[in-house]
Amino acid sequence: MKNTTDKNNKLSLLGSISLGTGVMIGAGIFVLMGQIAELVGDLFPIAFIAGAVVVGFSSYSYVKFSNAFPSSGGVVKFLNKSYGPGTTTGFYSLLMYVSMVVSESLVAGTFGAYTLRLFPESYAGYASTLGVGLIVVAYIVNILGNKVIGATATFTAIIKVVGIAILAIAGLAISGFADITGNYIPKNTETLPQGFGFVAALALSILAYKGFTTITNQGADIKNPHKNLGRSIVFSILICTLIYVALALAVAGGLSIPEIIEAKDYALAAAAKPVFGEWGSWITIGIAIIATVSGVIASIFSSSRLLAMLSNMKQVPSLTKLGSLKNPALVFTSSLAILLTVLFDLTRIASIGAIFYLIMDIAIHWGLFRHLKNKVVFQPIIPLIAIVLDIAVLAAFLYIKYLNDPLVLIVAAIGIVLILVAERLFMISHTDDEGNMPMGMKNTSDKNKKT
Repeated sequence: MKNTTDKNNKLSLLGSISLGTGVMIGAGIFVLMGQIAELVGDLFPIAFIAGAVVVGFSSYSYVKFSNAFPSSGGVVKFLNKSYGPGTTTGFYSLLMYVSMVVSESLVAGTFGAYTLRLFPESYAGYASTLGVGLIVVAYIVNILGNKVIGATATFTAIIKVVGIAILAIAGLAISGFADITGNYIPKNTETLPQGFGFVAALALSILAYKGFTTITNQGADIKNPHKNLGRSIVFSILICTLIYVALALAVAGGLSIPEIIEAKDYALAAAAKPVFGEWGSWITIGIAIIATVSGVIASIFSSSRLLAMLSNMKQVPSLTKLGSLKNPALVFTSSLAILLTVLFDLTRIASIGAIFYLIMDIAIHWGLFRHLKNKVVFQPIIPLIAIVLDIAVLAAFLYIKYLNDPLVLIVAAIGIVLILVAERLFMISHTDDEGNMPMGMKNTSDKNKKT
């Protein structure tokens, strides 16, 4: 009877898609629209289509991994299958973890930017303060337990997904299709070769889709995981693409490109006002607040679980050594998110997250291509194409940041070096004389040596 009940409680394909799109169509879209327009001008709706194409190639590896090795481990399990337990798996897993925490900071900052639209201009400097307050609230909710999180997750997901979809469709119906000529050249890219800024902007548009990776964590909770995980990823990306493009076209129809760039931290609210009036702006702000609150709560839950998993796998130091702290992974995750929210603006937060995610994504594709040819059935050319696309986007993005905001590169480089050195030193600290590492887990790879 118990097994039957467990089976009946598993997610259906529709349920998995609902959860996946709920995570993907999150708060990031509220702020990424303006940042992408800042790089590509009136071509920004096309950037979401191109971003979906890149993500489509990237998703192939995740689909193949999910079909072959469905589990709640998700990306960490995939990296472990490819590279074995050790420095490589730990390093790329931590890049994924940090990119998730960066996303929390982006969402928290977005909450502050939109909430301040309800107050006079004199309060404009308090966006990060509001963001920090939201992270603290999210920490408290997570401490209260899974029941409190679960009680609000479905409700808020429906509101934000349906709300954003209605805004997109209604805005498009009222404002009509905007003229997309490619003639407007933003200041950030006017000295670059034609098309260079567009390629770089894909790094940000990919961020709007990267939530699909959370679907890979449903392996233990979904019916027929060897087929439905992959299907859920594909359908979620398609649904999000339709909504993002419609929303981008609606924003382009409501505001000029200079207006979108000026209001880049709250572009959707600014675009709703001329189309729907004052009430439309307030409704958009309300949806943004709901999306950001639920997004931070869910993201902190997921990222802290990932850190705890890495600790249990002995890929990072044991968190149980932090004394009497209740849920130390949650404390560390929330503290890091607060630090990033205070130190960086939304553009820099998004940029750092994009850099870390793309590096990790390349490792996923290479791991499948290089190490799992005999264990997973796949077309080798597709992960190779995904790697080439990721490298092209990352290189263009890094070059633009080098020209316009080198601090982003400095911070990202310092973060990467610290993660790599710390992970390597930790691996050495529990490697015996024969090179074996007692990882405290069932070895999910044929490799038991350090990598």
